[in-house]
Amino acid sequence: MNLKDKVIFITGASRGIGLEIALRCAKDGAKIVVVAKTAEPNPKLEGTIYTAAEQIEKAGGKALPFVVDVRDEEMVSNAITKTVETFGGIDILINNASAITLDPTLAIPVKRFDLIFDVNVRATFMCSKLCIPYLKKASNPHILTLSPPLNMKPNWFKNHLAYTMSKYGMSMCTLGMAEEFKQDGIAVNSLWPKTLIATAAISANFPQQLYNASRKPSIVADAAYLILTSNSREVTGNFFIDEDVLRQQGITDFSGYSLHPGADLYPDLYIE
Repeated sequence: MNLKDKVIFITGASRGIGLEIALRCAKDGAKIVVVAKTAEPNPKLEGTIYTAAEQIEKAGGKALPFVVDVRDEEMVSNAITKTVETFGGIDILINNASAITLDPTLAIPVKRFDLIFDVNVRATFMCSKLCIPYLKKASNPHILTLSPPLNMKPNWFKNHLAYTMSKYGMSMCTLGMAEEFKQDGIAVNSLWPKTLIATAAISANFPQQLYNASRKPSIVADAAYLILTSNSREVTGNFFIDEDVLRQQGITDFSGYSLHPGADLYPDLYIE
């Protein structure tokens, strides 16, 4: 099974993990809907929806870029409508857009709390809800959300409670929707990296030495591809870890994914 002509709606696809997944799917000739806010170049953040679309086309796919704030229901709904008008449907939704803050309870402004919940939880729920009527018509429909396995140990909550609640809210969408839409044949899964991934968000929120101890986004993209090409009626309700997905396919050498080969890797949040 491959992704040729599959219509893939990806939030936060202008850079980082979202773009890397898009490029991996584009190699099969997939039709990628690039959904993100960045239309103009930012000196601090590389990439726009248009540069992403150009890369996708060069990789062998078709690209449809939309400027969308995933917190805005009308913008999301319009993008979905235009996607269906252009490509005829939606086969895959990837909830990749995410906002991060690692502030403790007393330090986080309420506006920042609202932002991460709107981008992480609300947008994941809303994008899924609005895409599901079209996914029900697809031949091998998938929802893949970039969120961690649910782990209720207090140490994952004590230092950054708001962020943990927001990411776990995304994971709870996976938990509930996988069961709710199982009879419709829609696979709903989460994917999370075993180590830190070298993205702009990690660079901005972690010390440089931890960024240097990260892996490239391509490891997450390769794992996502394997999930998205699986049978949607057989693979649902899982909280996948990128390295584990690849190991199940017989891949044991991950050195090529390291940002700095030979460096000691740093585990991602929520990984023990």
